[in-house]
This record gives sequence, structure tokens and C-alpha cells, in this order.
Amino acid sequence: MFESSVVKTEKGLLLAGTRITLCNIMDYLKAGWPPKLIRDRLNLSDSQISDAMNYIETHREEIETEYRLVLQQGEEVRRYWEDRNRTKFLEIAAMPPKPGQERIRAKLKLCKAKLGLP
Repeated sequence: MFESSVVKTEKGLLLAGTRITLCNIMDYLKAGWPPKLIRDRLNLSDSQISDAMNYIETHREEIETEYRLVLQQGEEVRRYWEDRNRTKFLEIAAMPPKPGQERIRAKLKLCKAKLGLP
């Protein structure tokens, strides 16, 4: 039964014997990946991906709620560190280039221009 393949830990719902959370699998599902590609990408067995997919379908509302919470927490952490480091990033950007890096900086500038980046 798939219930035994999914265990609840402090990291969330995991596939037993792995460090793969159902939220990891949800990332791929939300990106449109089919289960076979997710299985291959995460190096899972047929039974592991099948159990995960069955668990997700059976507990869809619970999984969706946990997934939204994980995404929200991730966004909050990203904003926290972005805000905390904003001044430091500006200081680093304002620093003059180190001597001897002219060629690499010119190459980087060219690559950015090709990609349409500032």
C-alpha cells in the first residue's frame, strides 16, 4: 500500500528511504513533467513514483495546502535575505574592478549584451 511509502517527518511528507519530499515531486508536476520523467530525474523506482502519485491524488487537498505553505515560506526567506543583503550587494557593485580582470569583465559584458541583460 502506498501509505507506507510516504512518511511524515519534520521536513514534511517524504518518500520512505529518501530525502525527496512530495513537494519536490509537486514542483515537477506543476511544471508539467510526466511521472516517468520525474521518476527518472529523481532516480526513483516505479513503485516509489506510483506510490507518490497515488498519495498525491488521494490526499490532493492536504498536499496542495502543504505545497502552497512551502512556496510561501520559501518566498519569505528569499525576500528576507534579499532585503538583508541589498546594501551589501550595492556596496559590492560599486567597488572598482580588481586589476587584471579587464579581459574577463569585457567578456562578461559581451555575453550580457548578447542576452539582452543590463
